[in-house]
Amino acid sequence: MTFKQKIYTYYLQLVQDKIDVFRDMISALTEDSKNDAKGSAGDKHETALSMMHIEQEKLNRKLREVLDQKIILDKIEATAITETIILGSLIKANGIFLYLSVALPKIAIEGINVIALSPQSPLGNKLMGMKVGHSFEINTTKYIIEEVY
Repeated sequence: MTFKQKIYTYYLQLVQDKIDVFRDMISALTEDSKNDAKGSAGDKHETALSMMHIEQEKLNRKLREVLDQKIILDKIEATAITETIILGSLIKANGIFLYLSVALPKIAIEGINVIALSPQSPLGNKLMGMKVGHSFEINTTKYIIEEVY
């Protein structure tokens, strides 16, 4: 497995783990609300159900966001190697490894820090379509593309 494939696999697992956690939390809330409905009555009961419903809506929104991230990751061909930077490219610029996919936490693979960024971010947007040797500037920082994987 290449370095780029390890990064892809790690992020895919990270997103899948988030999906599983949100689904478990939603399922637990649904179960709690069913159990609560069996033995309670009155204003306190209605307030508790309302609060559970609001929490469920928040979790459903977060789940949709993570599912959207997974859809984008699923579009990436982890083995593809291109000269031009596209979605799924691993870029080394200024000694920093950038993975153009979706905005996810920074990780370390084989002791090397990798930053995942989306093509919609200012830096990701500038990178799209560039090649090794190209340079650009964002917020007074000049970036030089050293390698594209």
